[in-house]
Amino acid sequence: MTDYSPADPAAPLRADIVLPCLDEAEALPQVLSRIPDGWRAVVVDNGSTDGSAEIARSLGATVVHEPRRGFGSACHAGLLAAEAEYVCFCDCDGTLDPALLPGFVRRIADGESDLLLGRRRPTTRGAWPLHARAGNAALARMLRRRTGLRLHDLGPMRAVRRETLLALGLTDRRSGYPLEMVVRASDAGLRVAETDVPYLPRTGRSKVTGTWRGAWHAVRDMRAVLREPEPQTPRDVRAEATG
Repeated sequence: MTDYSPADPAAPLRADIVLPCLDEAEALPQVLSRIPDGWRAVVVDNGSTDGSAEIARSLGATVVHEPRRGFGSACHAGLLAAEAEYVCFCDCDGTLDPALLPGFVRRIADGESDLLLGRRRPTTRGAWPLHARAGNAALARMLRRRTGLRLHDLGPMRAVRRETLLALGLTDRRSGYPLEMVVRASDAGLRVAETDVPYLPRTGRSKVTGTWRGAWHAVRDMRAVLREPEPQTPRDVRAEATG
Protein backbone atom coordinates (compact mmCIF):
# COMPACT_ATOMS: atom_id res chain seq x y z
CA MET A 1 0.00 0.00 0.00
CA THR A 2 1.33 3.44 -0.92
CA ASP A 3 2.43 5.59 2.03
CA TYR A 4 1.09 9.12 1.59
CA SER A 5 2.14 10.36 5.03
CA PRO A 6 4.21 13.58 5.13
CA ALA A 7 7.85 13.44 6.20
CA ASP A 8 8.87 14.38 9.72
CA PRO A 9 8.27 18.15 9.99
CA ALA A 10 11.23 18.41 12.38
CA ALA A 11 13.68 17.43 9.62
CA PRO A 12 16.33 20.15 9.06
CA LEU A 13 15.83 20.43 5.30
CA ARG A 14 14.20 23.64 4.10
CA ALA A 15 12.71 24.66 0.77
CA ASP A 16 10.73 27.39 -0.94
CA ILE A 17 7.42 26.27 -2.45
CA VAL A 18 6.35 28.07 -5.63
CA LEU A 19 2.56 28.33 -5.94
CA PRO A 20 1.37 29.76 -9.30
CA CYS A 21 -1.90 31.54 -8.63
CA LEU A 22 -4.76 32.86 -10.74
CA ASP A 23 -7.97 33.55 -8.80
CA GLU A 24 -7.53 30.94 -6.06
CA ALA A 25 -8.93 32.95 -3.13
CA GLU A 26 -11.18 30.07 -2.09
CA ALA A 27 -8.42 27.46 -1.93
CA LEU A 28 -5.50 29.50 -0.58
CA PRO A 29 -6.29 29.33 3.17
CA GLN A 30 -6.34 25.52 3.17
CA VAL A 31 -3.30 25.20 0.90
CA LEU A 32 -1.19 27.65 2.91
CA SER A 33 -2.16 25.94 6.16
CA ARG A 34 -0.38 22.83 4.82
CA ILE A 35 2.98 24.51 4.17
CA PRO A 36 5.64 22.68 6.25
CA ASP A 37 6.99 24.49 9.30
CA GLY A 38 10.02 26.61 8.48
CA TRP A 39 9.35 26.54 4.74
CA ARG A 40 8.45 29.59 2.65
CA ALA A 41 5.41 29.79 0.39
CA VAL A 42 6.02 31.90 -2.71
CA VAL A 43 2.62 32.70 -4.19
CA VAL A 44 3.00 34.06 -7.72
CA ASP A 45 -0.06 36.12 -8.58
CA ASN A 46 -0.63 35.92 -12.34
CA GLY A 47 -3.33 38.58 -12.64
CA SER A 48 -5.92 37.54 -10.05
CA THR A 49 -9.00 39.71 -9.63
CA ASP A 50 -10.49 37.96 -6.58
CA GLY A 51 -8.10 39.23 -3.92
CA SER A 52 -5.85 36.15 -3.99
CA ALA A 53 -2.68 38.19 -3.50
CA GLU A 54 -4.04 39.99 -0.44
CA ILE A 55 -5.26 36.74 1.11
CA ALA A 56 -1.91 35.04 0.52
CA ARG A 57 0.00 37.95 2.03
CA SER A 58 -2.28 38.05 5.07
CA LEU A 59 -1.58 34.36 5.65
CA GLY A 60 2.18 34.87 5.69
CA ALA A 61 3.12 33.95 2.13
CA THR A 62 5.65 35.84 0.05
CA VAL A 63 3.70 37.29 -2.88
CA VAL A 64 5.30 37.87 -6.29
CA HIS A 65 3.35 39.63 -9.04
CA GLU A 66 3.90 38.31 -12.56
CA PRO A 67 1.91 40.36 -15.10
CA ARG A 68 2.79 38.17 -18.09
CA ARG A 69 0.04 35.57 -18.30
CA GLY A 70 1.05 31.93 -18.54
CA PHE A 71 1.72 29.02 -16.23
CA GLY A 72 5.39 29.02 -17.16
CA SER A 73 5.70 32.75 -16.54
CA ALA A 74 4.31 32.29 -13.03
CA CYS A 75 6.48 29.26 -12.26
CA HIS A 76 9.66 30.90 -13.48
CA ALA A 77 8.97 34.12 -11.60
CA GLY A 78 8.64 32.01 -8.46
CA LEU A 79 11.87 30.20 -9.22
CA LEU A 80 13.71 33.50 -9.58
CA ALA A 81 12.23 34.71 -6.30
CA ALA A 82 13.17 31.52 -4.44
CA GLU A 83 16.21 31.62 -2.18
CA ALA A 84 16.41 28.20 -0.54
CA GLU A 85 18.70 25.40 -1.74
CA TYR A 86 15.65 23.37 -2.74
CA VAL A 87 12.63 24.63 -4.65
CA CYS A 88 9.30 22.87 -4.94
CA PHE A 89 6.30 23.52 -7.16
CA CYS A 90 2.68 22.86 -6.31
CA ASP A 91 -0.72 23.97 -7.57
CA CYS A 92 -2.63 26.14 -5.12
CA ASP A 93 -6.12 24.95 -6.05
CA GLY A 94 -6.41 22.38 -3.26
CA THR A 95 -5.77 19.31 -5.42
CA LEU A 96 -2.33 18.59 -3.95
CA ASP A 97 -1.00 18.60 -0.39
CA PRO A 98 2.17 20.70 0.16
CA ALA A 99 2.76 18.84 3.43
CA LEU A 100 4.04 15.90 1.35
CA LEU A 101 6.94 17.89 -0.11
CA PRO A 102 9.50 17.33 2.69
CA GLY A 103 9.52 13.70 1.60
CA PHE A 104 10.35 14.80 -1.93
CA VAL A 105 13.20 17.02 -0.79
CA ARG A 106 14.58 14.32 1.50
CA ARG A 107 14.87 11.91 -1.41
CA ILE A 108 16.75 14.50 -3.45
CA ALA A 109 19.05 15.35 -0.54
CA ASP A 110 19.72 11.62 -0.02
CA GLY A 111 20.80 11.27 -3.64
CA GLU A 112 17.89 9.15 -4.90
CA SER A 113 16.89 11.64 -7.60
CA ASP A 114 17.69 15.07 -9.01
CA LEU A 115 14.14 15.96 -10.10
CA LEU A 116 11.22 14.25 -8.38
CA LEU A 117 7.67 14.50 -9.72
CA GLY A 118 4.40 13.62 -8.03
CA ARG A 119 2.37 11.01 -9.92
CA ARG A 120 -1.24 11.98 -9.32
CA ARG A 121 -3.53 9.28 -7.94
CA PRO A 122 -7.15 10.54 -7.90
CA THR A 123 -8.95 10.03 -4.60
CA THR A 124 -12.40 10.35 -6.17
CA ARG A 125 -13.79 9.61 -9.61
CA GLY A 126 -14.24 13.25 -10.55
CA ALA A 127 -10.93 14.57 -9.19
CA TRP A 128 -9.12 14.31 -12.54
CA PRO A 129 -11.31 14.84 -15.65
CA LEU A 130 -11.04 12.19 -18.35
CA HIS A 131 -9.88 14.60 -21.06
CA ALA A 132 -7.08 15.90 -18.83
CA ARG A 133 -5.94 12.36 -18.01
CA ALA A 134 -6.02 11.34 -21.68
CA GLY A 135 -3.92 14.33 -22.72
CA ASN A 136 -1.44 13.65 -19.94
CA ALA A 137 -1.11 9.99 -20.92
CA ALA A 138 -0.47 10.90 -24.55
CA LEU A 139 2.24 13.36 -23.56
CA ALA A 140 3.86 10.78 -21.29
CA ARG A 141 4.11 8.40 -24.23
CA MET A 142 5.64 11.08 -26.45
CA LEU A 143 8.06 11.99 -23.67
CA ARG A 144 9.12 8.35 -23.40
CA ARG A 145 9.91 8.24 -27.12
CA ARG A 146 11.84 11.50 -26.89
CA THR A 147 13.85 10.83 -23.72
CA GLY A 148 13.42 7.21 -22.70
CA LEU A 149 11.95 8.27 -19.35
CA ARG A 150 9.17 5.93 -18.26
CA LEU A 151 7.02 8.48 -16.45
CA HIS A 152 3.27 8.18 -16.09
CA ASP A 153 2.43 11.76 -15.17
CA LEU A 154 3.72 15.26 -15.85
CA GLY A 155 2.01 16.69 -12.81
CA PRO A 156 2.69 20.07 -11.20
CA MET A 157 4.02 18.81 -7.85
CA ARG A 158 7.80 18.46 -7.99
CA ALA A 159 11.06 19.24 -6.22
CA VAL A 160 14.61 20.01 -7.35
CA ARG A 161 17.69 21.91 -6.25
CA ARG A 162 17.25 25.55 -7.19
CA GLU A 163 20.67 26.03 -8.82
CA THR A 164 20.27 22.82 -10.80
CA LEU A 165 16.97 24.02 -12.24
CA LEU A 166 18.29 27.50 -13.06
CA ALA A 167 21.16 25.89 -14.97
CA LEU A 168 18.69 24.24 -17.36
CA GLY A 169 17.82 27.62 -18.88
CA LEU A 170 14.09 27.01 -19.32
CA THR A 171 12.46 29.30 -21.91
CA ASP A 172 8.82 28.19 -22.20
CA ARG A 173 6.45 30.56 -20.41
CA ARG A 174 3.14 28.83 -21.13
CA SER A 175 1.79 25.37 -20.38
CA GLY A 176 4.90 23.68 -21.78
CA TYR A 177 7.05 24.76 -18.83
CA PRO A 178 6.59 21.57 -16.73
CA LEU A 179 7.39 19.35 -19.71
CA GLU A 180 10.37 21.44 -20.77
CA MET A 181 11.74 21.05 -17.25
CA VAL A 182 11.64 17.26 -17.58
CA VAL A 183 13.02 17.16 -21.14
CA ARG A 184 15.94 19.46 -20.38
CA ALA A 185 16.67 17.65 -17.14
CA SER A 186 16.87 14.36 -19.03
CA ASP A 187 19.06 15.88 -21.76
CA ALA A 188 21.37 17.25 -19.06
CA GLY A 189 21.92 13.86 -17.44
CA LEU A 190 19.75 14.46 -14.39
CA ARG A 191 17.97 11.58 -12.69
CA VAL A 192 14.22 12.10 -13.05
CA ALA A 193 11.77 10.00 -11.04
CA GLU A 194 8.17 10.05 -9.85
CA THR A 195 6.33 9.07 -6.68
CA ASP A 196 2.63 8.61 -5.99
CA VAL A 197 0.64 11.48 -4.46
CA PRO A 198 -3.11 11.70 -3.74
CA TYR A 199 -5.02 13.98 -6.09
CA LEU A 200 -8.10 15.69 -4.67
CA PRO A 201 -11.02 17.50 -6.33
CA ARG A 202 -10.02 21.11 -6.90
CA THR A 203 -11.50 24.02 -4.98
CA GLY A 204 -13.19 26.40 -7.38
CA ARG A 205 -13.21 26.40 -11.18
CA SER A 206 -10.28 25.20 -13.26
CA LYS A 207 -8.69 27.67 -15.69
CA VAL A 208 -6.77 25.09 -17.73
CA THR A 209 -7.52 21.36 -17.62
CA GLY A 210 -11.10 21.77 -16.43
CA THR A 211 -12.25 22.30 -20.01
CA TRP A 212 -11.54 20.57 -23.30
CA ARG A 213 -10.31 23.86 -24.76
CA GLY A 214 -7.93 24.46 -21.86
CA ALA A 215 -6.61 20.91 -22.05
CA TRP A 216 -6.08 21.26 -25.82
CA HIS A 217 -4.07 24.46 -25.37
CA ALA A 218 -1.92 22.77 -22.71
CA VAL A 219 -1.24 19.76 -24.94
CA ARG A 220 -0.43 22.06 -27.88
CA ASP A 221 2.14 23.95 -25.82
CA MET A 222 3.72 20.75 -24.57
CA ARG A 223 3.88 19.13 -28.00
CA ALA A 224 5.81 22.17 -29.21
CA VAL A 225 8.41 21.44 -26.51
CA LEU A 226 8.73 17.83 -27.65
CA ARG A 227 9.31 18.94 -31.26
CA GLU A 228 12.44 20.85 -30.26
CA PRO A 229 15.59 19.03 -31.47
CA GLU A 230 17.77 17.17 -29.02
CA PRO A 231 21.06 18.92 -28.21
CA GLN A 232 24.02 17.53 -30.12
CA THR A 233 26.21 17.63 -27.02
CA PRO A 234 23.95 17.50 -23.96
CA ARG A 235 25.18 19.51 -21.02
CA ASP A 236 25.70 17.30 -17.97
CA VAL A 237 24.23 19.58 -15.32
CA ARG A 238 24.33 16.83 -12.72
CA ALA A 239 28.08 16.43 -13.13
CA GLU A 240 28.55 20.16 -12.77
CA ALA A 241 26.32 20.29 -9.69
CA THR A 242 28.13 17.46 -7.92
CA GLY A 243 31.60 18.10 -9.26
